[in-house]
Amino acid sequence: MTNTNITSFRKDIYNLLEQTIKYNEPLNISTKNGNAVVLSEEDYNNLIATLDIERNKKLKDKIIEGMKEDLKDCIAENEVEW
Repeated sequence: MTNTNITSFRKDIYNLLEQTIKYNEPLNISTKNGNAVVLSEEDYNNLIATLDIERNKKLKDKIIEGMKEDLKDCIAENEVEW
């Protein structure tokens, strides 16, 4: 995570945001009233998807069950029919 203060953020907002987007590197901006974290849209969407899975008990249980399955008993990725 990149850390900066609000003054430096204002001076270099374009480059800091580009770095956050390009490298999916969260940006922590400190101010006298507290901190804020900036995420890339990709990281944000992944976080929301993870939270959705966490809230869906059936899906979460199915994923946990699948993680316990031995890989030799699984179908190869190129054999999966969608």
